Amino acid sequence: MAKDYSVFDIVGPNMIGPSSSHTAGAARLGKAASKIAGQPVKEVKFLLHGSFAETYKGHGTDKALVGGILGFQPDDARIRNSFDIATESGIKFEFIKTDLGENEHPNSVKMEMTLADGSKSTVRGASIGGGNIKLTEIDGLGLDFNGSRPAVILEIKDIPGAVSFVTGLLAHNNKNIATMSTNSPVGSDYTFVTIETDEKLEADILDQLKKFEVVAKAVVLDKF
Repeated sequence: MAKDYSVFDIVGPNMIGPSSSHTAGAARLGKAASKIAGQPVKEVKFLLHGSFAETYKGHGTDKALVGGILGFQPDDARIRNSFDIATESGIKFEFIKTDLGENEHPNSVKMEMTLADGSKSTVRGASIGGGNIKLTEIDGLGLDFNGSRPAVILEIKDIPGAVSFVTGLLAHNNKNIATMSTNSPVGSDYTFVTIETDEKLEADILDQLKKFEVVAKAVVLDKF
């Protein structure tokens, strides 16, 4: 029986594919989503928009996205077999063509993940060219993170002084804040804070943040 090959299979492990936007960027999006989830992903639905939706099979976008969820780098040869590896790991995945809106970048995807403990996590982002990506939404909250600097994304209880404590902790550890944005959904008890820093945060600083009782979630993202 003949095997159905895509261009991504043919070019080999040292090549991302015919389009870095559709393969390298897709892998980075999947990997960022997996890291934000913070625990093993058991099931993921990839809602593909625009060009992603039209060409995801031929350009290897599907395999790259799954590979990213598995934690693979964009040039990892295992991406070619990511479907099999995910299935063997008990991870279910599905690709759905959709319309995320007229203002969305044509290479956009929304990843709806079910995690090991049964909770849900959603990450939306776009591959914006040359393998570069930006994240535009996490769990329903909008952001604009392009990965030009390291960042920490925090979910903090919406109480007076909580954000000041976080910024003070970073200052105490000699970490300069390049940019900071907050998003407090109406009716929510939590504030979403995205802080870009000039240098990557060390593990011990992240541990300090996680020990602060008002921090519900803390995720460090390397620059892309």
